[in-house]
Amino acid sequence: MLSKNQIKLINSLRQKKYRLQHGLFIAEGLKTIKELLQSHLELHALYTTQSFNIDAISNSSLHNILISESDLKRISLLSTPNSALAIFKIPAQQPVNHSGLLVALDDVRDPGNLGTIIRLCDWFGITDLVCSKETVDCYNPKVVQATMGSLIRVNINYVDLELFLKASHLPIYGAFMEGENIYETKLSPSAILVLGNEAHGVSNPIEGLTIKKIAIPQFGAIQKTESLNVATATAILLSEFRRRI
Repeated sequence: MLSKNQIKLINSLRQKKYRLQHGLFIAEGLKTIKELLQSHLELHALYTTQSFNIDAISNSSLHNILISESDLKRISLLSTPNSALAIFKIPAQQPVNHSGLLVALDDVRDPGNLGTIIRLCDWFGITDLVCSKETVDCYNPKVVQATMGSLIRVNINYVDLELFLKASHLPIYGAFMEGENIYETKLSPSAILVLGNEAHGVSNPIEGLTIKKIAIPQFGAIQKTESLNVATATAILLSEFRRRI
């Protein structure tokens, strides 16, 4: 049976300030948990029901706490909980690798979008993702779930984005509605690709640092679609950057 202190800790980790205070984050979803268990991350606690098989995962049994399905429902953030919830220690932030193609996010707020973008970075071999301090926390439980395990394969840093870009020697491309057609633009294989806020796009200070504004052209006959989702745009732009290599 879960103690009140365990429940209090788990529920507190829904909020960023308590994740930072405790240095812990929640992971749910069988695929995500199993990938994180097999990674370099340090497990703090693993709450499982009888149906969760951990036999093939070394050392996880040392932190395993068997609970009932009703207890799991009390602590789960999912509308339909599966068979486990894990708590991991937040790893130390690693330096940015200033080579190759980097992705930078300027105030992306939606957890689902960030989680998908992390998965896209993993898919397209982007090792480093740089986020403004206003961007949603990558250890938000909804972000962690949306990454489907890709969180452990992308180096994510939260920085003062304006200062970071000013200090970089790489060419900076920004995604804009009024930018140059991506399919007709000369692209550098080593660069920073900046994507902006869901509602307002790239902010004015960051816009001033870009060397090239790029856009995904519309091909529809009527062309009344206002814009693309930022994660969808990221997929298209990264695909085109990688196609040129």
